Amino acid sequence: MKLFVGLGNPGKEYVGTRHNMGYEVIDRFAEMAGGVFDKTGFKGIYGIIKNPAFKEPIIICKPETFMNLSGECVKPLADYFKIDVSDIVIVYDEMALPEGQIRLREGGSSGGHKGIANIIQLFGTEKIKRIRVGIGEPPHHNPIDYVLSKPNAESFAKIDAAIADAAKALRDIEIKSFEYAMSIYNGKKG
Repeated sequence: MKLFVGLGNPGKEYVGTRHNMGYEVIDRFAEMAGGVFDKTGFKGIYGIIKNPAFKEPIIICKPETFMNLSGECVKPLADYFKIDVSDIVIVYDEMALPEGQIRLREGGSSGGHKGIANIIQLFGTEKIKRIRVGIGEPPHHNPIDYVLSKPNAESFAKIDAAIADAAKALRDIEIKSFEYAMSIYNGKKG
């Protein structure tokens, strides 16, 4: 069993903001794979996808803890379902990547992203697979306002393409492998 987690903030005021790219990707993947978020618990909403195209069931999850405490959902959920950290993929927004690009990594530091930092802290390892969705650098010096804002039409078109690629990458991780998905999507320009 695998666990695919999209990071974001709950609430209508955050829908469509740059910081909710993880939610957007996991929603797109659920739509593609025939999954629904029909369960609540572990401080989040989740569902289990049993698609015949996949090798195993996949839990899809959106933590509702707010971004900075994402691990408070992910860790108990993984523990309950006995999912090894090597079978978890976290999807989140990344300012260090241009709009429209995604980057898959098998581990590493949080790069200052508080959501993945909390997950790393609670699992006690940086070896957590992730897909980072590029939202670009803020044009001003206030990253909080930037990540909590909605992209304009031009930016949205680029980001939407990255959301589609990230959802396909999740599919390819399950059908093929994480390494295969890295080889396809890490070189792709947005």
